[in-house]
Amino acid sequence: MRLGLFVGAAVFAVVSIGALMWGLPQYGVWQQELAGRAELVRAEQNRRIAVLEAQARLEAESLNAQAEVARARGVAEANAIVAEGLGGPEGYLRYLWIQSLGENGQDVIYIPTEAGLPILEASRPVAR
Repeated sequence: MRLGLFVGAAVFAVVSIGALMWGLPQYGVWQQELAGRAELVRAEQNRRIAVLEAQARLEAESLNAQAEVARARGVAEANAIVAEGLGGPEGYLRYLWIQSLGENGQDVIYIPTEAGLPILEASRPVAR
């Protein structure tokens, strides 16, 4: 009885070792195949995400360009209205020049006097 049990255990061990020797390489191949499929799916998903992000940037830039064109048209129309009210483009440019004269507080205008020579301000301190 003991001998039968020993022989049964030995046969079971040999069969188990044989199954493991055949099964472990098969399991490794199967595991690698699943890992490869998972990596492929991950790469496809990343590509889809990159494409969608690029499409979103393209749409955003297109809308920004349309907004910029609309803003430029509005500015051009406003400039035309102001220029027309000031007697044309030359009057508008003169108006813009007058508006910019006092902006920095350091502009000096020399007005010609007799003989076309300006009065110089030699005693004026230099602003720094």
